[in-house]
Amino acid sequence: YGDTPQLSWLMYGIGPVVIAIIAQALVKLGRSAITQIPHALLGTAVLILALSGTNELLLLIIGAIIGLLMTTGRWVGITAVLTSLATATQSIYLSAQTVTSDAVPFTLTRLTLFFAKVGSILFGSGYVLVAFLRADLTERWGWLTDQQLIDAVTIGQITPGPVFTTATFIGYLLGGWSGAVLATIAIFLPGFIFVAISQPLIPILRNSRPLSGVLDGIVIASFGLMGAVTWQLAQASFIDIQTTIIGLVTLGILMTWKPNSTWLILAGATTGWLLRSV
Repeated sequence: YGDTPQLSWLMYGIGPVVIAIIAQALVKLGRSAITQIPHALLGTAVLILALSGTNELLLLIIGAIIGLLMTTGRWVGITAVLTSLATATQSIYLSAQTVTSDAVPFTLTRLTLFFAKVGSILFGSGYVLVAFLRADLTERWGWLTDQQLIDAVTIGQITPGPVFTTATFIGYLLGGWSGAVLATIAIFLPGFIFVAISQPLIPILRNSRPLSGVLDGIVIASFGLMGAVTWQLAQASFIDIQTTIIGLVTLGILMTWKPNSTWLILAGATTGWLLRSV
């Protein structure tokens, strides 16, 4: 039903609601992760670099390094990392754009490996998933549009389970039932493995100042990635005054009363239907 006018009316109201839900998750992550001015500076730097096209995995690695340097008090090292990163980013981005300017052909193998990668490296919040999805599936490979990505996140919101069920919808959209099954297994399997391996080690890691700093840096970098993708997708959802009002009202409700997001999506769909069908 994706091409029917009626569904486009619904998505008109749902899109801003989804952006507001992601923004609220961003605020929650920021409150827990940004506890010092250096944290805020790192998050802002990652946000700017992500918007400029820097690879998201590279930004997570850099976040880990800077988190370690913050913990050990090596401010000169932090300055050097940020300076060299700023000078190198533009050339890396331009090179990547040259290599990936053409759409990459879809294959089930590539889909499976992509979601296995995402399931292996996702930190901070489930909504960081959206940053990885947009970077590869939309920007680099051209498999999805921004609107399709918002639709997928919507499905992940209104179905039972975590946001990762977005992968199931995307897998089905791109590769039918086979794609859905493979994408679901690929994104969830690494978590089961890593939890089993790391569960006994987490208290030890957290009691180590350097390793705790590494984890903090990764989470802060995830915050920056979330901020970047929220801004990028907002431009596809806030297309007029009405959608902007829907998004702001939804965010206000989420910050004040914290209702189940499914009801807000249904309210957004109803509002979109009423506004567009009249």
